[in-house]
Amino acid sequence: MPSHADALASFIDSAPPGELSNVTAALKNLSVDDAGSLKPAYKKYNEEQLTTVKLPGGSQLVIVSKYNELEDGRYYDIEARTSWAFDHATQKASAVQTYVHESSHEDLVNSLYKALAAHASEHYPSSSIGVFPIENDSKIALVTVANKYSPNNYWNGRWRSVYVFTPAPSPSLTGSINVDVHYYEDGNVRLLTSKPLTFSVAGSPSAADVLKQIAQAERRYQEELHRGFTSLSENAFKSLRRQLPVTRQKVEWEKIGGYRVGQDIGGGRQR
Repeated sequence: MPSHADALASFIDSAPPGELSNVTAALKNLSVDDAGSLKPAYKKYNEEQLTTVKLPGGSQLVIVSKYNELEDGRYYDIEARTSWAFDHATQKASAVQTYVHESSHEDLVNSLYKALAAHASEHYPSSSIGVFPIENDSKIALVTVANKYSPNNYWNGRWRSVYVFTPAPSPSLTGSINVDVHYYEDGNVRLLTSKPLTFSVAGSPSAADVLKQIAQAERRYQEELHRGFTSLSENAFKSLRRQLPVTRQKVEWEKIGGYRVGQDIGGGRQR
């Protein structure tokens, strides 16, 4: 049976985009003090969700992920040439320091960053990117996260894509795309999708070659999502309920407590 801490951690793990602070506030009403036991859950959430944070004194958003974590629990950014401490519960950065990450693939990392930045700028205006050497400098992770928060309209969304490029001795490229959208006006509707990707890589691909394949895959997936949305709108959603009740009149939901089910809504006679 799950422990109390496990149950609370599951709430953190399922927090929709941009709503972790709301979940945290709710958890404080359920628990006296589980801050210590929930630290791993907060860390897991932020790294998997590619949480972005604005560094003190800066304007650029940088990414928190397992790909750019340092051994002391700090995180770094190639482009900003900095590292920072991060409070996973409050999602605040502190103790910023100058940091240069050394890599035998420095030129390739820089080229991939420029190519990914151009791609993200064109297709994801509200996005942050990162390119990080991983697995003892044998591979390179390319990370993109695009957040769109609109709480006034009761929805938030996040696009995440992660690709791992192995430059040598046998070049390869794999990745995944994750989309998470939450709509919560007068109810809860959530879209969660995940798309694993494996690419065919020949020869010694350049940064431009790698981003060309990524761009094509993301365009195909966006088209696939669009077709799915259209099908849901035109078919599945319409089959879930009538456009109007049998009275042919719209239900006044704010007066729902005054309806007599089976009579006012169903059109039956009063007794």
